[in-house]
Amino acid sequence: MPPPVLGLAPQGIDLADVRRAGSDRLSLALMDARNQTLQLLALWEDAIAQGAPVPCEPGLELPQWLAGHVAWFTEFWIARNPRRAQGRRCAADAPRLPSQEPTADRWWNPLLAPHARRWDMPLPELGELRRYLMETVEATLALLEHAEPDDDGLYFYRAALFHEDLRGEQLLRQAQALGVAMPLPLPGAVAAREPLLLPACRWVLGAPEPGFVFDVERGPLEVAVPAFEIDAQPVGWGAFVEFVDDGGYDRPELWHPEGWAWLTALAQGEGRRGPRHVEQIGVASGAVMQTMFGRPTRMAASQPALHVSWWEADAWARWAGRRLPTEVEWEIAATQAGSRGFRWGDVHEWTAGTLRPWPGFEPDPWTRHGEFEAEPLFGQARVLRGASFATRARLKWPRRRAFALPGRDDLFVGFRTCAV
Repeated sequence: MPPPVLGLAPQGIDLADVRRAGSDRLSLALMDARNQTLQLLALWEDAIAQGAPVPCEPGLELPQWLAGHVAWFTEFWIARNPRRAQGRRCAADAPRLPSQEPTADRWWNPLLAPHARRWDMPLPELGELRRYLMETVEATLALLEHAEPDDDGLYFYRAALFHEDLRGEQLLRQAQALGVAMPLPLPGAVAAREPLLLPACRWVLGAPEPGFVFDVERGPLEVAVPAFEIDAQPVGWGAFVEFVDDGGYDRPELWHPEGWAWLTALAQGEGRRGPRHVEQIGVASGAVMQTMFGRPTRMAASQPALHVSWWEADAWARWAGRRLPTEVEWEIAATQAGSRGFRWGDVHEWTAGTLRPWPGFEPDPWTRHGEFEAEPLFGQARVLRGASFATRARLKWPRRRAFALPGRDDLFVGFRTCAV
């Protein structure tokens, strides 16, 4: 029997408003997230047994380490945290109760288990790992029944939910990088629409509270936005092939200097004539063959271009005489132009902006325990907006703000453009 399709859940627990949900819906969402983690772990277990090891390389994690880290994170911030009711005011170094697993911190606390050591640690057998995953979520749900029903009281339960969803997408992203099959539908072809014109306005950036908000999303920051024209959908493969056909990867004038250096360095190794995982890009036929989860897949001209770095997106926009949107332009369009055909959610999307803190930025206490800490990347990373086909629907809200260094192309990421 084929495995169930990943990412499907009862609609009530997989909507963006779960970030404001009370304990009843939140408990169902937490169980759903843990079930998906267990399902992903089983798929990875089968892949590794069939000869698909995970190498110790930057950007990759042992699946069993990531699964254990998810369970540890929940326990560390909820069951072991007597100050959990303080919400995001809780100090990151607040005292903790002992774990039910005596070696949990040594195995799964990233501050105590650096990346390079994780391949050498005697991690528990998968049966013990599943037990830890189940016992920690059961403890979480028991405590949730008595949590204060305000944003502080529910903060770490919501953080644990979205952290687990983010780690789930990481496991899928890693499967794509290593060619491991996953039962996940890809984004389909999209009927092209004309670009949309939006009027000048003043806009307030920052996700409104109450509800869960990531630290880089907190505002408010009011900005004046001139009128702009923005693509109704991300750039598709047909348009990207035209860039390749016109020598886009051989024309330094189209590239940011740092982007050209990035491209040159890749060309000396693997070569680069298209986005990552593209095995064939036919300038004559317009056909694109991209390996998706280990299987060569013919991509339609109207499917969104995928695994594109910021450097490639910026070069394409220059070639087309356009530009990448600012994040405020993207947010306005996603919030106000959905009824006019603005489509998003198939791929994460690069924006022009460099990641910077908004006024009053304070880091979330939990972010230093993973790859979600923003502060070290201020001024370097580029802002990502939207969501991908691998993102849980409850993480798809139009004010969601993510980030990545401009050379990242392992993400399920594409782009759209604006008129200059």
